[in-house]
Amino acid sequence: MPRSFLPKKNSSLSFGRLCRPVTTILPKTPQLESRCNRPLQMEFEHQLNALIYFHLEEHVSGRHLIQTLQEDDFARNNIAPPAGIGKSAFFEAMNNRGLEQFLFVYQELQKKAANLLPQRFPELGEMVAIDGSLIDAVLSMHWADYRDGAKKAKAHIGFDVNRAIPRKIFLTDGNGGERPFVSQILEPGQTGLMDRGYQCHKSFDCWQEEEKDFICRIKANTVKTCLENYPVSEGGLVFHDAKVLLGQPGIKQTKKSLRLVGYLIEGKEYWIATTRFDLTAEQIAQAYKLRWEIENFFGWWKRHLRVYHLISRSQHGLMIQILSGLITYLLLAIYCHEEFGEKVSIKRVRELRNKIVNETRVAEKEPEGYYDRDRPPQNLHASP
Repeated sequence: MPRSFLPKKNSSLSFGRLCRPVTTILPKTPQLESRCNRPLQMEFEHQLNALIYFHLEEHVSGRHLIQTLQEDDFARNNIAPPAGIGKSAFFEAMNNRGLEQFLFVYQELQKKAANLLPQRFPELGEMVAIDGSLIDAVLSMHWADYRDGAKKAKAHIGFDVNRAIPRKIFLTDGNGGERPFVSQILEPGQTGLMDRGYQCHKSFDCWQEEEKDFICRIKANTVKTCLENYPVSEGGLVFHDAKVLLGQPGIKQTKKSLRLVGYLIEGKEYWIATTRFDLTAEQIAQAYKLRWEIENFFGWWKRHLRVYHLISRSQHGLMIQILSGLITYLLLAIYCHEEFGEKVSIKRVRELRNKIVNETRVAEKEPEGYYDRDRPPQNLHASP
């Protein structure tokens, strides 16, 4: 049932505005149930809001967040459960509950953002940059295999280049292969943008059989069997455009033909294998350059939302942490688009943080139970 009440003391309209897109998703979210006779100390809604706040405010650890939920008036009154939250209850929730719910909210919010945000390169079609990102782990995280003396996990992410937002996400240990996730990330009609680490002639054939397009850089010394040459402009950056088979004949050679584009930038050669025969060679070069969008996303996401500061050491908890970081980024993308018509930027994030602080300071001066008729009531946790 929808709930409604007057604004809480120390509330923030701006934090409510940021979280508004999830309010229509929460009623459809699978119910989080207690696994024993005791009631839940932290409902999913509180866990979600707490982790959004964690990333938004750049907390550095789970203990940092818990202390804020206990001591900061705004966080205690508007984000934490009504009865408060202790360390054991918080980490029990992180390590054992909520993964299904976080995944559902992320998937629904991603669809909402994809429908709302404009396409920046519609002439290139649906472009999805694909890459893996290593996450430093601790030695006690036995599941995060990497090498002797070091533990790492790896996030495999597809990034919607046209709308500058993440799409699908998978988590493995640090040694997890990246190529198998291409088929799971890409959908028919989308084009995957990938670096040389994804070059595999067997995979190239497989992706074509699945009707999934790709633009992938390959090693310059790859054996190429030319089937048909296409004209290139003199003096342009493109020096090669042809239909080819890749690999030594009889030894890991592609069974299906590909298009191979070669171009030169600042004296450096790039060789791009692709299934996109409908684009010009120059557009292929432009599309591959857009692959760097995912690198920029990883860097910004890790630096400004503290996504890889470990809250939990279990695979379950780390996946929740990553999903909540992706949810926070999607909320920021929707917020920046609707409020300013812009992409996410640290300038707007800092501005939002300052608004939340200023609004809670104003609320502190209002008497208990004060209600401003000119300011609409809000409920940061309730579904509309």
